Amino acid sequence: MARLLAPFEYRHLRFFGAVRLVGGGIAIVPAVICLAYNVYGWAAFFLAVAALNLGGGYWELRLARSTSART
Repeated sequence: MARLLAPFEYRHLRFFGAVRLVGGGIAIVPAVICLAYNVYGWAAFFLAVAALNLGGGYWELRLARSTSART
C-alpha cells in the first residue's frame, strides 16, 4: 500500500488525509450550488471529486492508524 503514495505524502499521512477530507467537504459546496441552479453535469463532476477526496482521505487516515508507532 505504501508504494501507491509519494514518499513525502506517506511520511505525513495524517496531514494529507485531513487535507483530503477538508477538500472533499469544500467540493460539496459547489455541487450543491450547481444542483440549486439545475446544472446537473457540473454537480455530478463536483460530487465525483468530493467522493474521491473523501474516500482518499478516509483511506489515508486508516492507513496512518494501522502503521506501527515509531520508537
